[in-house]
Amino acid sequence: MTTQEQIQDYINSQPELKRNDMQEIHNIILELMPECQLWFLDGKNSENKTVSNPNIGYGSYTMQYADGKTRDFYQIGMSANTTGISIYIMNIGDKAYLAKTYGDKIGKASVTGYCIKFKALKDINIEILKAAILNRLKE
Repeated sequence: MTTQEQIQDYINSQPELKRNDMQEIHNIILELMPECQLWFLDGKNSENKTVSNPNIGYGSYTMQYADGKTRDFYQIGMSANTTGISIYIMNIGDKAYLAKTYGDKIGKASVTGYCIKFKALKDINIEILKAAILNRLKE
């Protein structure tokens, strides 16, 4: 199964309202990042144990660990959670940046160091979400 098929299966497996919102966000991110590498992480570790929600990734950057090792990972991520949708904006040095820059403008969302979590797309300002994604891509 291709990454695109895994992504579509994951989106299609969601309840209708969440599925529609995730499909719209997926399309928006692909418009913003048309040539990006796509990722699908099923949330399972090497022992096939579930350790996180499945997530879709867009783009690529190289993470540097304290021990000098590196690993490629996605720049922008999306996953369904029990109450809605999470958008991950990775590799931000200042953990207060997202909340300071977008927290008051985005609408009904929880904004943490690298995550914007909301119940439904109608609850947030999609233009502010796009700005947060595009800002990360400029770095």
